[in-house]
Amino acid sequence: MNKGGLLSIAFLLLFCLSVFFNIFLLVTLTDKKGLFALERRYRETVLLPGAENSKIVLIPLVGTIGFSQSNALGDSMVDDLKEAFQQAASDPDVKAIVISADSPGGEVTASDVLYHSLRSLAQQKPVVYYINSIGASGAYYTACGASWIMCSPTTFTGSIGVIISTLNYQEFFGKIGLRSLVFRSGKFKDMLNPAREMAPEERVYVQALVMQTYRRFVQVVSSARNLAPDILYKGVADGRILSGEDAYREKLVDSLGYIEDAYAKAKELGSASDASIVSYTVQFSFSTFLSRLSQGVTQKVQLNLLHVFALEPGRLYLLPSILVP
Repeated sequence: MNKGGLLSIAFLLLFCLSVFFNIFLLVTLTDKKGLFALERRYRETVLLPGAENSKIVLIPLVGTIGFSQSNALGDSMVDDLKEAFQQAASDPDVKAIVISADSPGGEVTASDVLYHSLRSLAQQKPVVYYINSIGASGAYYTACGASWIMCSPTTFTGSIGVIISTLNYQEFFGKIGLRSLVFRSGKFKDMLNPAREMAPEERVYVQALVMQTYRRFVQVVSSARNLAPDILYKGVADGRILSGEDAYREKLVDSLGYIEDAYAKAKELGSASDASIVSYTVQFSFSTFLSRLSQGVTQKVQLNLLHVFALEPGRLYLLPSILVP
């Protein structure tokens, strides 16, 4: 057989493989109703069956809040949750949403973006924000965007406050004979330099940044919970952690209960007593597969006896102080 014939056969094989791959991809992206769900990033897993055209969606918010934090829905917590919110908002069968939160808080801006997105979602459909073991600081900030906040009596929540942390190893450098040499364009450019003591005016400036964000946090809570700022400043807005019972007494949550009670409340608010309960999970994405393959992602097994949150110097956080090393 000549080279032209071999080349033709090779092109034919490549064409057949391409057709097969495209059919496989389309079938994978087809939902159970036989309609192409290209715009839907998350597939639904039925937790409690009910009416076919009436759903309550469970969306998990788990882990430290941050733009680059991986989570149950993907590799970028804020973007993943925003997409889940949009999918729930655009689905006419979704009558209400339950956010199942288990988070100590996190970055200020990430928490604020989630709060804004959740508030926008709650203006379209009822949102019940259920706090499991912990929903403190940034996670509580986010909760203020929901229609209804519920938690267990033993939940840890609250921690209304802002923290910024840095290390100082000036003395250690001196002991080992090292010295930091910095060239800066302005006097505040290296104000968190850990190799020297902070100047008094730098401390004043950083504290002002913290208090500016803190006042916004208090205003968000005040508006969401209908509590006067002065009451918060003189009371629970001092960074303290509260139990679920204390949070309910201080009017930071609307009710106490368990996840089943959150489902029931969502059905009530969504006027969907016979709705099924479904959760969003990540569905197959060939682009995600290729991305993970190119990054050489491998599974890791870790045993964390004590998980310590490493705060990045220079970032503002909404976290309980007990989680700061």
